[in-house]
Amino acid sequence: MGSLSIHRRAVVPPGVKLLRSLVNREPDYDAYRTSVLILTFIAYTLYHVSRKPPSIVKNVLVSSYKPWNSVGDLENAMISLPWPLYKIFINRVQEIDTGINNSIALGNKVISVGQPDEFQGWAPFDGDSGAALLGQMDLSFLGSYAVGMYFAGPLADRLSLRFFLAIGMTGTGLLVSLFGMAYWWNIHRFAYFLSVQAVAGLFQATGWPSVVAVVGNWFGKRKRGLIMGLWNAHTSVGNIVGSLIASDELHGGWGWSFLVPGFSIVGGGLLVFLFLVEDPAIVGLTLPHRTESIIDGGERVNGREGLKNENARKTEKLPVSSMHTAVEPILPLLRDEESDLKAEKGFAGPEQRIQAIGFRQACAIPGLIPFAFCLFFAKLVAYTFLYWLPFYIEHTAIDGHYLSDKTAGNLSTIFDTGGVVGGILAGHLSDKMNARAITAASFMYAAIPMVFLFRAYGSKSFWLTILTLFMTGFFVNGPYALISTAVSADLGTHSSLRGNARALATVTAIIDGTGSVGAALGPLITGYISVDGWNGVFAMLMVSASISGLLLTRMVVVEVREKVQFSKRLSAQNFGS
Repeated sequence: MGSLSIHRRAVVPPGVKLLRSLVNREPDYDAYRTSVLILTFIAYTLYHVSRKPPSIVKNVLVSSYKPWNSVGDLENAMISLPWPLYKIFINRVQEIDTGINNSIALGNKVISVGQPDEFQGWAPFDGDSGAALLGQMDLSFLGSYAVGMYFAGPLADRLSLRFFLAIGMTGTGLLVSLFGMAYWWNIHRFAYFLSVQAVAGLFQATGWPSVVAVVGNWFGKRKRGLIMGLWNAHTSVGNIVGSLIASDELHGGWGWSFLVPGFSIVGGGLLVFLFLVEDPAIVGLTLPHRTESIIDGGERVNGREGLKNENARKTEKLPVSSMHTAVEPILPLLRDEESDLKAEKGFAGPEQRIQAIGFRQACAIPGLIPFAFCLFFAKLVAYTFLYWLPFYIEHTAIDGHYLSDKTAGNLSTIFDTGGVVGGILAGHLSDKMNARAITAASFMYAAIPMVFLFRAYGSKSFWLTILTLFMTGFFVNGPYALISTAVSADLGTHSSLRGNARALATVTAIIDGTGSVGAALGPLITGYISVDGWNGVFAMLMVSASISGLLLTRMVVVEVREKVQFSKRLSAQNFGS
């Protein structure tokens, strides 16, 4: 009764009811967990798909004339990239210094040259202050996203996560579509774009706390870093797919770059509403982080049997002395699961689990504040790349040649490809080493030289661009993915919460909300200082990466001390035996 009562507003999704009646049997625990991973992966992929168009369309909104050296240089640049890079990244060429609409033949391939007015820009972004206005527009979206995050988390802990997520996805799709409709409605008022982005940011804030809370409800701490590292690939996959869609739709008018992602996320919201099972308790299963570490007769307990045994254990009277009344100032995140379980059993009153925690109580969780501010600077770096990388690539000569807006958008996906690999490896290493802080700090420190190498040598050749861009994404997105997923889930189920199952979304919102403030500031500052050149931008990114790593110093020391003590105990045991 206790674990089910916290979901009194939640019901079995209609799509699940229909599937049950069609197959005439109850899906098992693993089937539900798989469906949750797939649905939440699709959901947040679509959130990022809908978030990507502004960074791609920047190149079209701002007037950009880039003269090519010569047709001969173009041909050499094209054929220097083998298949499939030739077809993926170099797919349209501009020769806009002639002012003549024509085409260039390279072997048996004819490359169309865009008309000059395609690059005149779109008022009000086509003037000298265009980059600054784009930075303000990014701030409008990311600022409201950061503010909305602090409210979205507590709301998600009190409402049905399925409804909350479906409404957020539908609202996001409508707002993204409204931005794109400005192309056909011929809207040139900056206030329109600013207000649409501000409201869109509020709807976007519903996504992250909800999906992390749902996944955290279904998966315990065992291998959480690896599982969430794989699952968190949705961020980079969404950026990649969003870039490719937005770039591909530019030929029909930049409005389509918003409309297609907008309709897609509305469809995803319908899918979530129909099929997402937000918590095991809804379908009569038990929460994993309360049973995964319990051994009953030599076998792991989970599923319905685990629920029965857990209810039996709840009837036992626990002595007051067994309750944990104090928490150390800082504890390693990945503690032994059995000890965490004992802490939960000591506070297993159903009344306590019903109540969602407050903001102040969440901030008191050991480790939350340093990880939140670490994410502030990590997201500042990541989102500066997210929003300005295609613009930077298009306006930077690579091996002496400038790329088209579509090519620049496609090439920017290399950063996110590296982010997929980095996120997975960071999660796996943090599980293996049992050290979240050490992993996150190491990746952030390694990102500093990679950012420098990308700026200093990335433009020397296409291959160096691809290599340095991949490695930069690898080290930048690794800790970003780790902190916003596995660390948030660890803290949301921390033993200091006394078994409170309604803290995940709030904790996630605080961490990611703080990070989103940095995500808002990075693109805004870039819009202003990039006017005087990009060296200042990259200096800002390197300083931010170093601060991000330094903020975890105390947590790193705790983890190192814990490992040294464990090693000494192990040596003593071996010596004694």
